[in-house]
Amino acid sequence: MSEKDQLTTHNYDGIQEYDNPMPGWWIMLFWGCIFFAFPYWLYYESGVPGRSIYDQYKEEVADNLRLQFAEIGELQLNSATVFKYKDDPKWLKVGESVFQMHCVACHAEKAEGKVGPNLTDAYWIHVKEIGDIATVVEKGANGQAMPAWGNRLHPNEIVLVAAYVASLQGSLPEGTGKPPEPNAKKIGPWQAPAAAEGKPDAESAPNVDQKAEQDAAEKQPKS
Repeated sequence: MSEKDQLTTHNYDGIQEYDNPMPGWWIMLFWGCIFFAFPYWLYYESGVPGRSIYDQYKEEVADNLRLQFAEIGELQLNSATVFKYKDDPKWLKVGESVFQMHCVACHAEKAEGKVGPNLTDAYWIHVKEIGDIATVVEKGANGQAMPAWGNRLHPNEIVLVAAYVASLQGSLPEGTGKPPEPNAKKIGPWQAPAAAEGKPDAESAPNVDQKAEQDAAEKQPKS
């Protein structure tokens, strides 16, 4: 038996192995990884803004949101806007993604409540109408037990996550999830804001310029 084919002395369930040195390429690769790891860690984890993988991910998410929000512009944080989007499946998916990213730690994955309250029942402490959900998200509540997200989320994200939360009312069987707080009050189904009722929307409103052109054309003498 050659020197390279010497067996090691240990034996595991009748299995033995040769006592051969590691291949040179493997040793070079091993040390290369170690030497590469330090500058890699120093570059990405040194605390310089925008370098970490997490910072790059947040920037890409922000870019994607900007592309999406170009379609709807900047939304107003009011009851009419939240009510409008609570039944819009396309934008509720955006609200759901915001909820899953920032809210499940306290309110649980299905919003049934964990540290924070259950958001699927009809009991609320700081909410009297649907727009108050956006206000609580923006400004916080309970002495910041519910943190303020106004300086961390885009206004559209606040509106859409509020709309998503509003859409969850009654999504779980009654009695499921965290019980309501003693000082919580029951609120009925979300109502359309009174201020928004009876107002024509942008599509149905008459175009003033077109009407002026029509009036001018009617006044011209016919040949």
